[in-house]
Amino acid sequence: MNYIRNPHMPKAFAAKPLLGVIAILFTSHAIAADAGTAIDLPSVDVTGNPLGVSADEMVVPVTILGGRELSLKRESTLGETLNSIPGVSASGFGPNSSRPVIRGLDADRIRIMQNGVGVLDASSLSFDHAVTVDPLVIEQIEVVRGPAALLYGGSAVGGVVNAVDHRIPSEKLEGVTGRAEGSAGGADSQRNLAGVVDAGNGIIAIHADAYTRNSSDLDIPGYAVSSRKNRTDGTPQENRGKLVNSSANGEGGAIGASLTFDNGYAGGSYSGFRNNYGTVAEPTVRADMQSDRWDLASEFKELGSVVERVKFKLAHTDYQHQEIDNGVIGTTFKNRGLEGTLEAGHASFGNIKGMLGFQFQNSNFAALGDEAFVPAVNTQSKALYLYEELPIDRLKLTFGGRVERVTLSAAEFGSEPAKDSSFNPYSYALGSLYSFNQNWSLAANLSHNERAPSYFELYAKGAHLATGQYEIGNSDFGKERSNGIDAQLHWKEGKNSVNFGAYYTRFSSYLGLLNTGDFNAGLPVAQFTSFAATFKGLEADGRFKLTDNLDLTVRGDYVRADNRDNGEPLPRITPLRLGTGLQYQKNSLGARLDVLHAFKQDRTTENELATDCYTNVSALVTYKLPTRLNLEVYAKANNLLNQEIREHSSFLKDMAPQGGRSVLLGLRADF
Repeated sequence: MNYIRNPHMPKAFAAKPLLGVIAILFTSHAIAADAGTAIDLPSVDVTGNPLGVSADEMVVPVTILGGRELSLKRESTLGETLNSIPGVSASGFGPNSSRPVIRGLDADRIRIMQNGVGVLDASSLSFDHAVTVDPLVIEQIEVVRGPAALLYGGSAVGGVVNAVDHRIPSEKLEGVTGRAEGSAGGADSQRNLAGVVDAGNGIIAIHADAYTRNSSDLDIPGYAVSSRKNRTDGTPQENRGKLVNSSANGEGGAIGASLTFDNGYAGGSYSGFRNNYGTVAEPTVRADMQSDRWDLASEFKELGSVVERVKFKLAHTDYQHQEIDNGVIGTTFKNRGLEGTLEAGHASFGNIKGMLGFQFQNSNFAALGDEAFVPAVNTQSKALYLYEELPIDRLKLTFGGRVERVTLSAAEFGSEPAKDSSFNPYSYALGSLYSFNQNWSLAANLSHNERAPSYFELYAKGAHLATGQYEIGNSDFGKERSNGIDAQLHWKEGKNSVNFGAYYTRFSSYLGLLNTGDFNAGLPVAQFTSFAATFKGLEADGRFKLTDNLDLTVRGDYVRADNRDNGEPLPRITPLRLGTGLQYQKNSLGARLDVLHAFKQDRTTENELATDCYTNVSALVTYKLPTRLNLEVYAKANNLLNQEIREHSSFLKDMAPQGGRSVLLGLRADF
């Protein structure tokens, strides 16, 4: 795969082949449309349930974005794309690096996956490291809010985000199908172009995609540094109207193929990801990131009377990230590893249906250079897990467990000797879904979750300039343990629906990064510490059909997190948010107006500044062109009130606000 050249990337990448691929994808669209071909790609199983049930039948809260809805909600990062979902916020390290934060939990407690296999990058280590998944080529995003450690390990104790891209076709396909999209504008003057095409003859299915993304420094209302930070520590307010060093250039693509059968498929794919962006916190530093990934996947069903189906997924990732200061490479981060799963679904025993799974991972992380604050570490994990469902009239029970073995081997680091650590986490859960009638249902889930500490929680020791702290780990940590309860009340009648949820999670040993009040190398010292903590909150969303052409949406979420050892609130917790919207659709014309109000957050921990309330008003207008092709133009307006928006979940909330008032224009096509 060749990539478009940009001035911040290695010369090995050529300029024109990627644009040629996108042009071919647009051409394929026209050919298919002229031939009258219109083939829909199949949906995939929902993350969080290995038996492939719909989201309405889940005992844990799941949100799915896909198709046209996802296309119109895409932002430059995965975190910002999902920021409108109740219970989900974004870590927000400038406009180019943002991981999802679910119910106040982030970093190694949120598992980010690509087609059901983990993304091996360095985004959980540091908030200035981008996720190696670009929303431009994603076909579907599934978000599990709440513990999913049973199926995906301790790094899913807070939730799961699975990006689905169909790069390995899983169903028979005859003909050609795909989409193409281009957009320009926004607060950072984006210029985006992407194309996806799938083709098959009923036996062989082939996938190809490619994209390019470019942006300039972000336009902001006022100064980058908040007035509150200026008053508190005297940090000067400079660069009014622009977020310096926030531009980005990225591109990537993939090719995949499968043999498809009546009862399954087997295939593979290669994908490449390149991204070069300003790190915002350091005005002369850019991150130059690349990731190459090879995937294999297969699934076969209707195999016999004992083992009904078998599913296998394997991914090898080679990741590298260089931080370049004024053209000089300062630090290089590398992560290379293999991860896979093997699941076997058994035939029903009475009414019980379920599966047994095996998951493994072997990764090698290294940080080399001036800003390396963790040693080279090899991490290996192996796990067995069981998931079962038992329907009893209107009641469905789910239960399962997971046992895991995790070993970490750290090399010598400065004055620190080589160290080995091993853990045996286990998790189990009991869930239920009761349908009162065709309109009302209640889901509940009880879980016990354990997580092995990550390599940076164990072995960090050094200056982490991205967060402005000197971070120290603790190699004597034990497992992080928590117990949780989650309940969801659902109502649905026709096209009207309401979902209301409440949750409570109690950690007996939560591993958090706390400021000690000391200084080292001129930076405040932050120590990873084990303490008791609680997370509790509410989530709600609803959709109501007001007229044949007009819908009303409402949403809200609230989370409260506390350190039970000292009674202090935990840092970077999103405040109460309430939102509503109106959506109009008649024939080819569509329009939407959304209002989201975030309240002031003044429940802050020591040395953390409060954030003011804000109201973000956004709008969308779409129009399907009267052509033979399925073309749609759209205009997206954001922050229409031009307010100073600072997300409390962001490490850089007092140095990097959200973009100001802006309009993005786009053209999308699918067939």
